[in-house]
Amino acid sequence: MTAEIARQLAVLVLVVVVGWVVGRRRWLGPDAPKVLSDATFFVFVPALLFRTTARLDLARVDAGLLAAYFVPVVGLGLAAYAFARWRRAARPSTVAASPAGPAVRGITVAFGNSVQLGIPLAAALFGEAGLALHLSLVSIHGLVLLGLFTVLVERDLGAARRAADGSTVSPLRSLAATARATLIHPVILPILAGYAWNFTGLALPAVADETLLLLGQAVVPLCLVLIGLSLAAYGLRGSVGSALVVTTLKVAVAPLLVFALGRHVFGLAPMPLAVLTVAAALPVGSNPLLFAQRYDALQAETTSAIVVSTLAFVVTLPLWLALVGTGAPVPVAP
Repeated sequence: MTAEIARQLAVLVLVVVVGWVVGRRRWLGPDAPKVLSDATFFVFVPALLFRTTARLDLARVDAGLLAAYFVPVVGLGLAAYAFARWRRAARPSTVAASPAGPAVRGITVAFGNSVQLGIPLAAALFGEAGLALHLSLVSIHGLVLLGLFTVLVERDLGAARRAADGSTVSPLRSLAATARATLIHPVILPILAGYAWNFTGLALPAVADETLLLLGQAVVPLCLVLIGLSLAAYGLRGSVGSALVVTTLKVAVAPLLVFALGRHVFGLAPMPLAVLTVAAALPVGSNPLLFAQRYDALQAETTSAIVVSTLAFVVTLPLWLALVGTGAPVPVAP
């Protein structure tokens, strides 16, 4: 592992430690995780998502590259969601009391730390060409995963509310209610608004762009502090077992699937294959914790999964680099 990667990991850990100290000392009060999560989810994340989609250069997105990454990653997340949903139906106590638990589990398995850790890692390992490929994933990573699992969680919550009320609703009305709850959402609405602006071909006004940039820059430090606060509030006890399962899926199974699909199905050149494999091997990102806080489900497990998967990533990264046969920038094949 290069000194630059070690430095980036140390910075992330130190910010999390700051949040943990603040949480242990109760400097922000007992409701700090929830308040900070709501502020991030309703103010700062929408600004980041709108600006990202409004400025995204859709012409430069390689559909084949994206498919090689998102087909296995999304598939694994959906498999974890489906299995958790089945277990909850059979034994409700195994996946938390909330019907949002399966969707939280699914997004935790699928969502990697592609920005705070992924961007400096791609730059250090693969140079400018590799960073450009990684950024093409980052540009829609959150949009695809947050959008998909938001639809699923809103559908599950709507079904649970109707079951609790004992009401019988037609499939069409149920679909309309899920669509309405999904669209009027602090993640989906700014994404759609950003794409709508993008399609106009207009540049964002300078003042608006700088305002959104300033708000969006707060997402990373707030999320890292939130991890520390949640760790102080929930600890690791009682959630390490499930966190280990999530970690295995995230840092071992996901990159293996991406590598196999990228090499044997899409026939990717060495550089893209290496970038995608390492991206899939990244530990759990901070957005799943925002998701868990938003829907009040599996917060302890998600926090533990972030910590455990980050530690596991330090050990497994050299193995993935050996598999893809690169630890330095590799020319992109023509």
